Amino acid sequence: MAWLLPVHAETPTVEPRQTWQMLDYMAVDYAAAVQGGRVLSLGEYAEMQEFARAARLQLQTLPASPNQPRLLARADQLVAAVDLRADPTQVAVLARGMADDLLADYPIGAVPASPPEPARVTALYAQQCAACHGPSGRGDGVAGIALDPPPIAFTDAGRAAQRTPLALYQVISQGVPGTGMPSFAALSEADRWALAFYTGGLAYSPRARAEGETLWRERADLRGRIPTLEALTRVREADLLAPFSPAEAHAVVAYLRSRPKAVNLSREGSHPFALARERLAVSEQAYAAGDTAQATTSALSAYLDGVEPLEAALGARDPSLMREIEMAMARYRSQLARPAAGADVSAQAAEVNALFDRAEMVLADTRMDTTTAFLGSFTILVREGLEALLIVMGMIVFLRKAERADVLPYVHAGWASALLAGAATWAAATYLIDISGANRELTEGISALFAAAVLLSVGIWMHQKSLAGRWQQYLQAKLSKALTRRSALFLFVLAFIVVYREVFETILFFIAMWSEAASGAILAGFAAGCLVLAAVAYWMVRASARLPVGRFFSISSLLIAVLAVVLAGKGVAALQEAGWVTQAGVPGPRIEWLGVYPSWESLLAQLGVATLATIGFLTNTRSLKASAASSSRS
Repeated sequence: MAWLLPVHAETPTVEPRQTWQMLDYMAVDYAAAVQGGRVLSLGEYAEMQEFARAARLQLQTLPASPNQPRLLARADQLVAAVDLRADPTQVAVLARGMADDLLADYPIGAVPASPPEPARVTALYAQQCAACHGPSGRGDGVAGIALDPPPIAFTDAGRAAQRTPLALYQVISQGVPGTGMPSFAALSEADRWALAFYTGGLAYSPRARAEGETLWRERADLRGRIPTLEALTRVREADLLAPFSPAEAHAVVAYLRSRPKAVNLSREGSHPFALARERLAVSEQAYAAGDTAQATTSALSAYLDGVEPLEAALGARDPSLMREIEMAMARYRSQLARPAAGADVSAQAAEVNALFDRAEMVLADTRMDTTTAFLGSFTILVREGLEALLIVMGMIVFLRKAERADVLPYVHAGWASALLAGAATWAAATYLIDISGANRELTEGISALFAAAVLLSVGIWMHQKSLAGRWQQYLQAKLSKALTRRSALFLFVLAFIVVYREVFETILFFIAMWSEAASGAILAGFAAGCLVLAAVAYWMVRASARLPVGRFFSISSLLIAVLAVVLAGKGVAALQEAGWVTQAGVPGPRIEWLGVYPSWESLLAQLGVATLATIGFLTNTRSLKASAASSSRS
């Protein structure tokens, strides 16, 4: 029976998704209507005739393309084949060939932004699907008994072999009018893709998946047949036949539908920018199809998931090339928002791909692998750890000078908890989930802006207490009351956030650059970075001990204000990379350790924080002069 309501010829649509869905359906279900030139079901056969004619009319209404005449000619062949009750194999070949050509000419923008995770939607399937399709996908759910047509049995091996994850995703997203299958467009795109792979894999046994995993790891020629995640969404078992056996095709499909991320993992060594290229191609296709939202999402993923994990390795070898790639991809994303910029978008995409070529040549040079791994590991740790160290050590030194050792445990608990949370993040990112680039940048951006706001207020407060001995009055009269339990908890939260932000980014960088061959150099660089940070911490304690308290407050207030400005720039830049903040480029340098990025948004944010700090300091000074003048008159 049909999944789709027949589309009547008098109401054609220009939506290529529906046309593709009809062609895919005909390729799978025509065999249930006709066998050996004999009609098995009059209702099914009439539906096949209706679909063939409707697809022909819809193709005619689509925007003109160079291959449209060829598509229309093949549509005429399909209509004739169905009318003549042709063999199911002939109809399937015609319908699938048309569906593939349709996707090439009219991209529907349906590609996962990141590898789906089928295992995580078992509860979602039980909640949304099991009532009709059954707990195990046999089509025997209680609510599906009275449905006509009946729910699909996902455990039907023959049907699963012919159905692609893309086809399942389209049905889940759009529903099937006239049947009991509703649209689940309200679910997130990630959930819909995960359900598509999950339901598409219910017909396969654990044994088949295990055999497929072995084949996938051992057969490079097999991996070459499914080079990208996009290709995996369109693969059926028949696509892998010749030279592979049916058993091998069955096993590999079983494995990849249970673990889609294996496609990306298999190519990272030889083609490090393969994922970035794939996402960029999807973005360009989506833009050409008029889907600007999908184009922007894929462009962000190309950078965050495909390029940024390689930043440490490439930056250690050719930092200027790394910056070129970042700027070129930022220009590409900005062009996506411009109307009628098709030629510019294509030209910019070509420029980005050329930079990927250069970068892959740089990374292919293994002569400096050990040195590069050491320097990359050392630089990452020192760069990410220094900001957190300055803030936490400043808090510790301040509390010691204020003779409030009773509050120190809260600060120590904050940074220690951040390290434990970092270890949990490492375990999750390694064994459980893929932390997407967008989520990473959101975490970094929001935490940086929070820390900047806190540091700005603390810096202004410390400056006030540094003026004309006010720190002495504060310590003597107010400190014991001011550092209440609430204040102590606030210090815990601040210590946790500033440390976890850096630990989070550091861990993901180390996961991306880790390799067994260079593990010794990476660990050596990590140890050297720890020693440098420890030396900086020791110097801060010794240097602060020699400073008078008032002088310490004055210097610390300026340092904290500068850190607030730096974090403001970094926070906005991270949110720009996550797509939450627009990015208007401006000619100028990029100085990461100062949080200076060549965009109006980040520079204005830094200017705003610096202005607030200046106003606060000037207000403190004027307040002191007014207080002194009042005292002299009295």
